[in-house]
Amino acid sequence: MPYPSAIAVFCGSKPGQNPQHLASATALGEGMAGHEIELIYGGGRVGLMGTVADAVSQNGGKVTGIIPEFLMQREVGNADAGSLEVTESMHSRKTRMFELSDAFVTLAGGLGTLDETIEVITWKQLRLHSKPIIVLNIDGYWDVLRHATQSFTEAGFAYASDADLFTIVDSVDDIFQALDREKWVRETSRAGRL
Repeated sequence: MPYPSAIAVFCGSKPGQNPQHLASATALGEGMAGHEIELIYGGGRVGLMGTVADAVSQNGGKVTGIIPEFLMQREVGNADAGSLEVTESMHSRKTRMFELSDAFVTLAGGLGTLDETIEVITWKQLRLHSKPIIVLNIDGYWDVLRHATQSFTEAGFAYASDADLFTIVDSVDDIFQALDREKWVRETSRAGRL
C-alpha cells in the first residue's frame, strides 16, 4: 500500500486571511479521498478543519472527528462529515487521534495546531513512534518552525538530526510525494507511554 490508511490533519478552527490556506485544505481533502486515506481530525465544522473534512466527505472519503465535550459548541462538532467521537479532555483527544493515525499532516493554524504538531514531533524524538509528520508551508507560514528548530540546535538544546523528525513541504502535491517516499508501518498503539 503506497499511502497510510489514516492521516491525522492538524489545522486551524478559523479560515485565516490567506485564501490559499482554504484552497489547500480543500485540495488535501480531495486528495485524501482520492487515495482512500481516512481523515482523522479535530472534529470541528468551522475553519480549515471543517473545510478539509467536508472535502473528504463530499468526495466519498471516510472522516473521523475527535472532539472534547467542552469544544462541541465552540468548534461546532461536525457529525455530518462522518463519525464523531467525543472525549473528556484535550489530552484524550490528542491520544485518540494518535492511536487512529498512521501519519500526521499540519496545515496552517494557531496555538492549538502548533501544540498538536510539537507534541507528535516530541513523541517521535522520544522514539514513542516513527510515523511520518509533514508540515505544509504555504507562503512560508511555518518558516517559524524551521527557524525555531535551527535556533534550538545552534543554542545546544537540540540535535541537528531533530530537523529530520518532520518534513516541510510547499504544496499539497508535495504532501503525497513525501508520503510516498516515507517508510511507514501501522504501529501498535503505545498510548500508555504517552
